[in-house]
Amino acid sequence: MLDRLQLIEKRYEELNNLISQPEVATDIKQLQALSQEQASLEDTVIKYRQYKDVSKKLEETRAMLDNGAEPEMIALIKEETNRLKDYQDSLLQELKLSLLPKDPNDEKDVIVEIRAGTGGEEASLFAADLFRMYMRYAQSKGWQVEIIDSSRSEIGGFKEIVFEIKGKGAFSRLKYERGVHRVQRVPVTEASGRIHTSTATIAVLPEAEEIEVNINPDDLKIELFRSGGAGGQNVNKVTTAVRVTHIPSGIVAACQDERSQLKNKMKAMAVLRARLFDKEQQQQQEKITHERRAQIGSAERAEKIRTYNFPQDRVTDHRVNLSLHNLPNILDGQIDNIIDTLALDEQRQRLAQSSL
Repeated sequence: MLDRLQLIEKRYEELNNLISQPEVATDIKQLQALSQEQASLEDTVIKYRQYKDVSKKLEETRAMLDNGAEPEMIALIKEETNRLKDYQDSLLQELKLSLLPKDPNDEKDVIVEIRAGTGGEEASLFAADLFRMYMRYAQSKGWQVEIIDSSRSEIGGFKEIVFEIKGKGAFSRLKYERGVHRVQRVPVTEASGRIHTSTATIAVLPEAEEIEVNINPDDLKIELFRSGGAGGQNVNKVTTAVRVTHIPSGIVAACQDERSQLKNKMKAMAVLRARLFDKEQQQQQEKITHERRAQIGSAERAEKIRTYNFPQDRVTDHRVNLSLHNLPNILDGQIDNIIDTLALDEQRQRLAQSSL
């Protein structure tokens, strides 16, 4: 591992020298590529240099004991040795994590799809609550949210809503949200006060560039239709909504949120690319189930990654056995604690499986 770190530091220094060359400074494309590579190595190099520095100090401090330190100094030296050793171990752990392969999709924007599962109208209201939670979370990160397509229920929830979140590292955070979410509460439609259990399913797809997904235009069936739902005079009068079907796979994507037919087509194509990209990735990972089912299951109540229990003011993530209270704050977008715990658990698992 230390040999790899030495090579990374050497490459980092080479990049510093290259970037300072006049011929590189005038080549914007090359300068950008080298700068991006340098930035990707910087955190690891900083930690590695800190590790070398503390290792040297630890060696020097231990030498003081071997050289017959004064009795009254021995306790202080041992205390300093322990402090440096703890710091060294901490840096070593961070370095191991930094050497793990990065998810190539982590920095991508995402398309999130929320669908009401079991529970009828109450499930659609829960889907609306989850949409608001992610809206608020995105706002706290300074990310941009745009609705692509939605289907409202009779009482104001969502049967389905598809939206795009643009922001640095969006997929790296939201990828842990895909799966079945379960809610336990008394629905507004329940007169007897009985607690119901409902579900909603969430899929989180990394946005794919056109060069990442090869789509033959002849394989597409494009349909135009009138938008439905709230939206002013333009809705139901002008044919602006777009539905795109990828004939070989049967995957369908639609957008009716924009008033412009061109914008709706562009958004529908973005959703289609994301779905095809996700399907291709899962096939590469030898997953035989449908790319969407692999993420969200069948929406049965028993299949869940997280439970939102209103009577007990508790949210439980079943993957890491984490329970948190203050449910209103969580539904208001304060989910970093949950995501951090899931990310740390994933890192530990990957580290245990690695050879570092």
